[in-house]
Amino acid sequence: MQTIKMVFSNPRYLLLACALFSSMLVGLLILSEFIFLEPYVVSHLPPGTELGFSLIVLLCLLSALVIPMNIYRINILKSSKQKMGGGIFGSFVGAIAGACSCGPVGFAVISTFGSVGATATAFLTNYETPIRVVAIGILVVSYFTTVRSLKIECRLGD
Repeated sequence: MQTIKMVFSNPRYLLLACALFSSMLVGLLILSEFIFLEPYVVSHLPPGTELGFSLIVLLCLLSALVIPMNIYRINILKSSKQKMGGGIFGSFVGAIAGACSCGPVGFAVISTFGSVGATATAFLTNYETPIRVVAIGILVVSYFTTVRSLKIECRLGD
């Protein structure tokens, strides 16, 4: 908790976290067809999709927590580039893996590739929830790794 206070006491990182959370949440909810933009802006949570919605919110929260922490870490440890690669890599993999929700855009792009597209569409449709769970797991590991490294490296710097 002390590490989170240290990072987010700077308003830049707090603003970055809010911007990441809101943009990822709106984008993923539109792609997952929880928010519709035409003819009016409408949100809809069909029965049985509560788990998918919760996973999207959790994914956005974790991304908004981990990415600013890693940027803070990069700014603190500019000379040690080798040590900081893992945390950023985990954040981006987690965010990209969670963003592969198969909304209408995904179906349109994938289906243009014929039978390979149909196979990919079936795979992503069937495993959308496990992919998000894995992405959340990657972000959780990245969070704990970042917190641990910030505790160690900030003590060394003091």
